[in-house]
Amino acid sequence: MATKEFKLPDVGEGVAEGELVSWLVSAGETVSEDQPVAEVETDKALVEVPSPYNGTVKELLAEEGEIVPVGNVIITFTVDGEDDDSASEAESEGETAATDDTPETPGGRVFAPPAVRRLARELGVDIESVSGSGPSGRITEGDIRSKADGASADDDAKPAPKSFEPSGKAAVSKDGQSVSGGGLKSGPKTTAESTASVEKAGRERTLAAPATRKLADEAGVELHDVPTDETQDGEAFVTPEAVQAYADAVNEAQAADAAAATAATVGADGVRERIPYRGVRRTIGKQMEKSKYTAPHVTHHDTVTVDNLVETRSELKEMAAERDVRLTYMPFVMKAIVRAMKAYPILNSTLDEEAEEIIVKGEYNIGIAVATDAGLMVPVVKNVGEKSLLEVADDVYDLATRARERKISVEEMQGGTFTITNFGAIGGEYATPIINYPETAILGLGAIEKRPVVQDDAVVPAYTLPLSLTIDHRVIDGAEAGAFTNEVMKYLNNPKLLLLESQ
Repeated sequence: MATKEFKLPDVGEGVAEGELVSWLVSAGETVSEDQPVAEVETDKALVEVPSPYNGTVKELLAEEGEIVPVGNVIITFTVDGEDDDSASEAESEGETAATDDTPETPGGRVFAPPAVRRLARELGVDIESVSGSGPSGRITEGDIRSKADGASADDDAKPAPKSFEPSGKAAVSKDGQSVSGGGLKSGPKTTAESTASVEKAGRERTLAAPATRKLADEAGVELHDVPTDETQDGEAFVTPEAVQAYADAVNEAQAADAAAATAATVGADGVRERIPYRGVRRTIGKQMEKSKYTAPHVTHHDTVTVDNLVETRSELKEMAAERDVRLTYMPFVMKAIVRAMKAYPILNSTLDEEAEEIIVKGEYNIGIAVATDAGLMVPVVKNVGEKSLLEVADDVYDLATRARERKISVEEMQGGTFTITNFGAIGGEYATPIINYPETAILGLGAIEKRPVVQDDAVVPAYTLPLSLTIDHRVIDGAEAGAFTNEVMKYLNNPKLLLLESQ
């Protein structure tokens, strides 16, 4: 029996520390090689750290919520038939197990990132039976999904498409109900969820007109709980007025409970809560600070009429759904950006300050800002210019969904050349978005809504999309920003050009 130490590996790109969010094992538990033992949050991602050994957990050396420097021992194992390793050897093995960046060893070890291993478990795929298509035989998520497709398991695992209408919510919303699309409104809580201070009738049978039942459903109340003194044929009969009065009472009670709960949590110093500034939130803050105080920001605003875009998307939406693709407005915007970048490539650039060179990118990798419970994440859709509209739509939905579920890998949030942020999800029109440094531009999208516009000297209603383009003025001039925006507007105003012109 030998004791093996496992040090926290670098689970990002050169990060110095990570927050140990949760242990997935306990002392005395038997584990197998590559079994996840902990969840660590760092570099805008929540990743699983796998065990490098087959053995038994001897001791957990870090607390949940603790910030652990990379290289610190976090867990020890008892392993059969091996001698104790030196600290450096244990660290080396741990890093190899966590990052899987080396070729497969003679022992037949499978190499895949933690996110890929988790996907394999979710889809019921035996990862050892999958051939890796990545560098040095590394297994990718595409390999897992292809294997799952062959086993007819993918349809059960893939989320069902959600609808999106031109309500102006053309973005990824924080509540997780929409991706680059309309927000889903949530009505009042049901009576079962409401405060106990509202008396419920609790009947088993209730008579009511269809319109009354519809009103109760829309108000989120249980018809059998609505108090009433009226009867019909010996049964309790509920009117629309009774439903409305009961719904109002429930909502008032909920508001009172919420106010009381808030008051109870505020301390004598007036502080309601102290939230640790670390993990994803601190990473976001440092990135925003670096961008804002490094690149001189200038924001160009404009508005494009998108009646044709709304019509085109409506025409294609049903056909896309038949292919199990959720078609929103976002893919149209992304394709329009790529076309505009080809005309004005300076918008697809970074600034190498050390070499004093402007690097114009040849790939079109567009990041989509996704608001999650843990903070802002920016998954990147790679090679947008080479993909069809439906392929881009599928990538956007998949990446945004997994970002909200904290199942996205660090690699999938890297390599972007341009970013879109969609504040229209909460009804906004214009903003001054901060550049996703070291990129040199970011496009903000407002809400797609009907607004008054002038056409042929007459004021008429039309769907419009407000645009806010922020540029790094060290690299991009205002005239170039305006011309680029005009080019994007051309394609959004007449989206059929995206379908007619070659890539």
